Amino acid sequence: MASSTAGLVGEDNNMSFSVSVKSRGDNAYIVYPEGSLNSDTAPGFERQIDEVIAQQPHLMVLDLEKLNYISSAGIRVLLKAKKDMKAIDGKVSFMHLQPPVRKVFDIINALPSLSIFASIQEMDDYLDAMQQQVGGGQTLDD
Repeated sequence: MASSTAGLVGEDNNMSFSVSVKSRGDNAYIVYPEGSLNSDTAPGFERQIDEVIAQQPHLMVLDLEKLNYISSAGIRVLLKAKKDMKAIDGKVSFMHLQPPVRKVFDIINALPSLSIFASIQEMDDYLDAMQQQVGGGQTLDD
């Protein structure tokens, strides 16, 4: 699963949703949801997340830059992903939260237990440090 793109996984009154996934080395994936994550689109998103988790990555980063809406169904998928990743000794992190989505996270008080990256560079620095700890000393290339 080096790189994949899922087209439309749900549609709700002019609100569409799509997901793309990119591999960042052997043990890390970036998931790019776009649009509105709601009760109509959450099942398709969950299938995409489950496919990533099936690869047993050490890290799954959700880049939420193009996610403009999230409902409780979307939050449920994210919390399930966190639980499933923990079960395989993996970690879920988030980056580029847009103000409406960040507000939802703030409201449910989910942020303190989750890692959020400000940019791809900050995530790459984290991944490099994580790889150094594993002992390989290798860095991830773009």
